[in-house]
Amino acid sequence: MSYKFTAELPDLLEPLREKIEATLQPYIAIEPEFVSETTWTQSKFGGLPYLPKAVEYPKTPEGDYLFLLAQINFAEVPTLENLPNQGILQFYIASDDLYGMSFENMNRQAGFRVLYFPDVSDRSDDLVTDFSFLPEPDDLPMEKGITARLQFTSKIAPISVGDYQFPVIFKPEFAEGEEEDYWEFLEEYEEFFEPGSHQLGGYPYFTQSDPRENIDTEEAYRLLLQIDSTDDDKIMWGDVGIGNFFIKTSALKKLDFTDVLYNWDCG
Repeated sequence: MSYKFTAELPDLLEPLREKIEATLQPYIAIEPEFVSETTWTQSKFGGLPYLPKAVEYPKTPEGDYLFLLAQINFAEVPTLENLPNQGILQFYIASDDLYGMSFENMNRQAGFRVLYFPDVSDRSDDLVTDFSFLPEPDDLPMEKGITARLQFTSKIAPISVGDYQFPVIFKPEFAEGEEEDYWEFLEEYEEFFEPGSHQLGGYPYFTQSDPRENIDTEEAYRLLLQIDSTDDDKIMWGDVGIGNFFIKTSALKKLDFTDVLYNWDCG
């Protein structure tokens, strides 16, 4: 499906309208509302997870408990191509100075874990409801003791300036010796198209650089989930950073979450 802008673009962007429109993609914007508690099956950032009794709570290979970063109940989410239309998807991370991320192997689920439950039970008898075994986390992006329920909205946006494909698409439009014009275009683009914040799908945003640029793979990783730092510091990735989880489209279509790339960076 192709998308079009209805609004006018700034003078620096208008000549490349068709190129920009060709990158438009739908995504799901996430709005967190910080509350004292949520239900077991509710979409949330932080808090305690939906966990069937037959499922072992996720740990690191060393036996340390991971902690729930995000839980998405797709019964609450607008339809988006390739995303599930039912089930619960969870993201767990370690409580350490890197929040479970590995620079050497970003898709090794040791310091983080992604779990998917296609069938959801709302019977408390089927679920773990006592999490007193969990230790107090030392270091997480979420402020201690808080959770947020989530609201979802369908939106459309063009490629972000931080995406590794941005210069591939737009730099050839500027002749040799017009580097200054390209950087003016980039600055105007970034100012006009505000980057996404918390979202499912679409284009990622980074405070430093896109790690996918250095990954040699036949099929590209696409954004699955992005969680940003918040102005009130209730979510804070290092020094006002941002966290991303990526997946290949072929794996997402099969609901296979074993190969997920996890990255976060900060300024």
